[in-house]
Formats: sequence, C-alpha cells, structure tokens
Amino acid sequence: MKKESLEKLENIAIGITHGVGSVWSLIIHTIIFITSFGLVLFGIKIEFVLLVLTTLLSLEAIYLSIFIQLSVNHQAKALAAVEKDIDEIQEDVEDIAEDVEDIAEDVEEIQEAHEEIQEDIEEIQKDVDEIQKDVDEIQEDVEEMTEEEINIKK
Repeated sequence: MKKESLEKLENIAIGITHGVGSVWSLIIHTIIFITSFGLVLFGIKIEFVLLVLTTLLSLEAIYLSIFIQLSVNHQAKALAAVEKDIDEIQEDVEDIAEDVEDIAEDVEEIQEAHEEIQEDIEEIQKDVDEIQKDVDEIQEDVEEMTEEEINIKK
C-alpha cells in the first residue's frame, strides 16, 4: 500500500480509538447489552444470546487492542519527535548560556578598561591643573616683568 493510504487508515484507527473512549461509546454499549439481555424476554434462548454476545465482544476486543496499539505507536512517534525537539532546544539553550557568559566577560573587560580610562583622565586632569598653575605663574611673572620694564623706562 501507498504511504498516504496507510496514513489515512492510521488516522481512521486513531479516530475510532478516540470514539471508543468517549461517553457516547459507553452509552451505546450499555444500550446494546441491555437490548441483548432483553431479547430473552422475546423468547430467544439465553445460550444463543450469550454465544452471539461473547463472539461479538471477543471480536470487538481484538479490534480494540489493535486500535489501541496503533494509537500507542502513533503517540510513541509523536513523543520521539518532541524528544528530538527538546534535545535541539536544550542545545540552543546551552549555546545561549555560553554566549551570555562570553558577553559577561566582555562587559567585565569593558568595565576594567573604563576604570583604566577614568584613572588616565584623572591623571591627565592633574597634569592639566599643574600646567595651568605653571601658566598662571608664568603669566604673573610676565606681568611683573612688564611692569618692571615700564618702570625702568620711566
């Protein structure tokens, strides 16, 4: 048989399994059992009713076990696919965790570099302050010398 035909049959079997496991199935079976035993009231021998009922129940049990096994096989396939997806997701999560660790290390390195730059800026500011102080002193000296020159010329 073709794969498509087998899939259709499998879907029908799964549908029957779902139907048999429903409340309607319980109601229908109860009606059939009550009707079967009620046939005795219409003169049908109990042995005949039990023989037919036992035969039908045996056939139903055989088919139900086949349908249930098909359903179990279908669920096993679905679980295998889900397990594969879970494994892939777990690998992705592990990769993301590694990336996060790398990013955390990079952030730490950037923070250290920032602190070093801040220290360098503070040192440069100290140097600039000292240079400014020297410039101010030179400026004062130049002003004094200019005043002295003016005084000397006079």
